[in-house]
Amino acid sequence: MPGPVGSVGVVGAGAVGQTVAATLVASGICPRLLVVSRTVEQARALAADLDDMRQTTGSPVQPEARRVADLIGCHAVVVAVRAAFTNTRAADVRMGGALTNAPVIRALATTLRGYQGTVLVVTNPVDLMTRLFAETSGCPRVYGIGSNLDSARYRLTLAHLLDVPATTVHGHVIGEHGDGAVVCASSTTVNGTPAAVPLAEVRAELRTRPGQISAGVGRTRSGPAGAVLSTLRKALGLVDGTEELTAEHRGDWLGIPLRFTAGQPVACLPALNADEDAQLAATATKLRDAYQALRPSGPTPNSQETT
Repeated sequence: MPGPVGSVGVVGAGAVGQTVAATLVASGICPRLLVVSRTVEQARALAADLDDMRQTTGSPVQPEARRVADLIGCHAVVVAVRAAFTNTRAADVRMGGALTNAPVIRALATTLRGYQGTVLVVTNPVDLMTRLFAETSGCPRVYGIGSNLDSARYRLTLAHLLDVPATTVHGHVIGEHGDGAVVCASSTTVNGTPAAVPLAEVRAELRTRPGQISAGVGRTRSGPAGAVLSTLRKALGLVDGTEELTAEHRGDWLGIPLRFTAGQPVACLPALNADEDAQLAATATKLRDAYQALRPSGPTPNSQETT
């Protein structure tokens, strides 16, 4: 059985990193939270703010400002770094930061080479950045946060469209956290009964929801933070359950359901119909080609934010 959680690290002190860190402090998931950012001053500022939260809420989690090399002893590390850039894409928006974020992820993974804990990557495009971190670092447990958030949005959307409680909906979104997401409508159930999924309406909501959130508050942050916490609880063996995460599957890296039991994952893909199977194959090809296009180009950016 997994032992008690000792410490968790969060890399990145921008919108998502701050929200992830605050969520972990509020959750009480670990006794120590190690915060890393582009500068020591940023890390210290976030740690101080989180310490105020700890005091006001009575949380047992002690935040500390640290450097990347200090994370090697953590049970888990959450990667939420983002190079500073302006994304002008109107389509495939999450792919916009691939070439800019890749050197940052590569440098971080190099520093953590050989790390044996769990790594959760939030940085977009998350399917590519997860693979890049895993292959650069050699870490055996690297997962990407994205498809589980898509799946949560799917279940919430379908519950609203069918006027049923979200807890009665069981279904997955797999593949890419982006335009290549595959809605597994054929295996979706409501109260254990196959559901009639209005795919056009579902896809429209999944496509526009992130942009609506970002337009209103600047960046999605609470959803990703919740997805991180839910995954950490399972990956660290605190609870059993399923998360749709970017992971290696048959030579490709893409979002798939993983069933965690005592912290150990097993892939559990749902049955797909012919259309869904073709969509997943196309997504795998897209991600494979996009990953091959990532090449080191110049010095590593040192201006970072969180994604």
